[in-house]
Amino acid sequence: METKVVRSEAIESISDRLSALEDLYFPRALQSTTITPSQRKAILLDLLSRDAAVFLERYGSKLTSEELLEFDALTDDYEVSWHVKHLRSLLSPTSDELKSRAVQVKNRRRAYLNKLIFDGQYFLEDSMREREPYLHHEYVGKFQDPSGRSMARPGERWSDTLLRRSEEAILVAKIRGEQQRLGVAESDWVGGERIQEVEEQEEEEEEEEEEEEEEEEESNEANGGTQSSEMLVDPPNVASGDETADHLDAPNVAQATTAGQSEQATVSAEELQDLMDQFTYIMHEKFLLGEDHEYLDYSKIDNDETLDDHWQREANHDAEEKYFDDIIDEDETLDDHRQREVNHDAEEKYFDED
Repeated sequence: METKVVRSEAIESISDRLSALEDLYFPRALQSTTITPSQRKAILLDLLSRDAAVFLERYGSKLTSEELLEFDALTDDYEVSWHVKHLRSLLSPTSDELKSRAVQVKNRRRAYLNKLIFDGQYFLEDSMREREPYLHHEYVGKFQDPSGRSMARPGERWSDTLLRRSEEAILVAKIRGEQQRLGVAESDWVGGERIQEVEEQEEEEEEEEEEEEEEEEESNEANGGTQSSEMLVDPPNVASGDETADHLDAPNVAQATTAGQSEQATVSAEELQDLMDQFTYIMHEKFLLGEDHEYLDYSKIDNDETLDDHWQREANHDAEEKYFDDIIDEDETLDDHRQREVNHDAEEKYFDED
């Protein structure tokens, strides 16, 4: 009986083309010998000639439909036949296969969504705001105090404050750009001038404090001793009166800004949480629809077979709940039937006695 094999010309051309791919998978033990295309080609030639089924399992997804035809000669082998059919269904799926694939992708994305929610970072408010600043502003941001995002925070280094303000300015610019594109009135644009005044005032105060600290250090180094230290006690106290007044002005400006915004729109804490829930739901849906491609690799998610385990556990759990619900319903139906029988017997006995 003649042994069927893939044509030598096909083996040569397939191995030659695949060896030029940089992201080709190789077992860890062979990775040190797959640096050059010639090394990779030698390994591919050996595997394809020795075990076509393993070759298809590892590299079948990289083959073209024409290259896959070369393996029809080996379809008497069960493993090879299964791989060829599977790969062909991916290249030219039927309508039923397309529907099945769509359901599979939907389930895998749903499973990955649950994973992202559990991890807790991707759907934090700040993370979602970075991805969709205008959408966040329309649902939640316009009801929040914007000055709190730019003001210095207790214990925060000045460099961190400046970095955060720079990032905030980028987000505000994106929101304002979208408002301009949509024709929003200039008076309703995000990021009023009063907030900018607060930031500039805080920067000036920080610079003044740094200059005073430098002058104190230089004075201490120049004079030295207890006398110089005593002389330095009063000047900061004298200046502190003005500084305190300046610091009190900053919250007043922020309060004025907040008051101005509260005149435009005010919502209760419960309403704000409801809006936040709506915004989060929309962000979940955007992920499921594949609109987060700038931040996530959907090809890895959609082809991740490990996510099927998560969905299978969910399906089994739902099936168990339905099973026990059906048992309870049957028991309740049986109890109702028995109660009707008892009532019927009681009625018959009553009328028989009469």
